[in-house]
Amino acid sequence: MVLAFLIPLVTALISGYLYKKSTDEIGYLAGGVAIISFVISLILAPWEIQVLLLVVVLISTQKLLQQNDYQVRLDGGTNNKDRQEV
Repeated sequence: MVLAFLIPLVTALISGYLYKKSTDEIGYLAGGVAIISFVISLILAPWEIQVLLLVVVLISTQKLLQQNDYQVRLDGGTNNKDRQEV
């Protein structure tokens, strides 16, 4: 497994840290570098890591959608009770 994807990943992590700690324009530049480096790292990553990341994203998205659906159902039920009482 080629570990060349770790170079832009480390660059992204360092740039992200600088973005969080900086308050002036250099922070925006560091944030841009972090995003670009992270994307390059994902492109260069081995397929096993890409598939693992895809599975994690799909599972977390499914859980978020379920939580959102549950919240909408709760809000919908509360609104109907309020309308009936008035």
